[in-house]
Amino acid sequence: MSDFIEEGATTETRGDARALRFLVRLPQAVENVWPALATAEGLKGWLDAVEVFEPRLGGAVTLAGLGPGQVTAWDVERVAEYSVEGRGRVRFHLEPAPGGGTTLRFTHEIPEGVEPPDWRGRFERLVHTLSG
Repeated sequence: MSDFIEEGATTETRGDARALRFLVRLPQAVENVWPALATAEGLKGWLDAVEVFEPRLGGAVTLAGLGPGQVTAWDVERVAEYSVEGRGRVRFHLEPAPGGGTTLRFTHEIPEGVEPPDWRGRFERLVHTLSG
């Protein structure tokens, strides 16, 4: 397990959905982390193949392992959020970390009955990708 990923994810129930949260601390600056979360090439490097990606609010996005959806929040170098049909909403929120690096606050709002992907494993790949 990576030292960058906080021990265990937290889960909160909101009506008929769950909110799964991870906190990931990365030694890279925000401007170096952002492309991994907000570009087709970057997402392909650690998350999944990207079939469609329009990097703007309301843009279309299709991630091979999650499905089709759209960009529902977009604040360059700060927030990228993708709503995926039937799979919920994934949100990446970047903040400069005290002393350098980046804090990634991740949330996946998951509809009841839907199993989330292995986010811990994917964040391990993200850490590896950014370190390489």
